[in-house]
Amino acid sequence: MTATRSEGTAAPGLVAQLVRFVAVGVVSAAVDFGIYHLFLSFGTDPWLARAVSFICGTTTAYFLNKRFTFGDSAAGRGRLAGFVLLYATTFAIAVGVNSLALALLPEMAFKASLAWVISQGTATAINFVMLRTVVFRS
Repeated sequence: MTATRSEGTAAPGLVAQLVRFVAVGVVSAAVDFGIYHLFLSFGTDPWLARAVSFICGTTTAYFLNKRFTFGDSAAGRGRLAGFVLLYATTFAIAVGVNSLALALLPEMAFKASLAWVISQGTATAINFVMLRTVVFRS
């Protein structure tokens, strides 16, 4: 039987969490980025492409962060609700920042990719702090 945090196993420390969060983030970002560009290639409006890609990347991030980053294998509606609330907020921020970046950036190669990076970076910073201090706190 594997011990869970509720049975006394400590959560990973800050550095371990940050390293795992970055690794999970790379995987989740690849899912998000790939779906964003896939939808754009089909002529989807950028806001819709970003919305769908964010949801796919977020779903990936939730399950990987829950299990590997924050060491929380136990189910919990409160944690899921906190995650959903956090990601609903960062969803709006990511889509809004992406739209703002597309409006403000000059015409250039990779404009959509740069807008995605800016919006993803903003959402990621918010998510780590809130996941660690609120959703998956010890």
